[in-house]
Amino acid sequence: MSPLPNGSDPRPARQVIRTLPPRKRIALIAHDGKKDEMLAWVERWQATLAQHQLVGTGTTARRIAKERGLEVEGLMSGPLGGDQQIGARITEQQLDLLIFFWDPFAPQPHDPDVKALLRLAALWNIPVACNAASADFLISSPYVAEAVEIAIPDAGAWVSARAD
Repeated sequence: MSPLPNGSDPRPARQVIRTLPPRKRIALIAHDGKKDEMLAWVERWQATLAQHQLVGTGTTARRIAKERGLEVEGLMSGPLGGDQQIGARITEQQLDLLIFFWDPFAPQPHDPDVKALLRLAALWNIPVACNAASADFLISSPYVAEAVEIAIPDAGAWVSARAD
């Protein structure tokens, strides 16, 4: 991709190091057709998840709290802006892992929000799992309980360069 006319690249460079804390802030999201699968996954990993700070959208958060007894901060449901709330936490560096069981068979009325959320996770270099198998690999990693350095965009420098 060629640079913009003012000499700045359209993509922020990954020049800043962010340290993910040992106690991760983990978002749990599941589309309606995947909520039972998410609950089964949470049950398998309940002891590990209990060591971290959990946040979730709408019904997913409520069901995990009620049916699995974990403390989960509940946000709005996805179609009402919950996905965007999670996205805001990613950009504010207030989220460390995203576990999002999305349903590939059911069209979602908020598909643009889902795409935006996954875009932000990729941009800000946040580990993401979209199904039980990838979530198993992610949550079983030794890094989940350690401080881990990741490279993130130098947003401040990027904004300054674009303002010139």
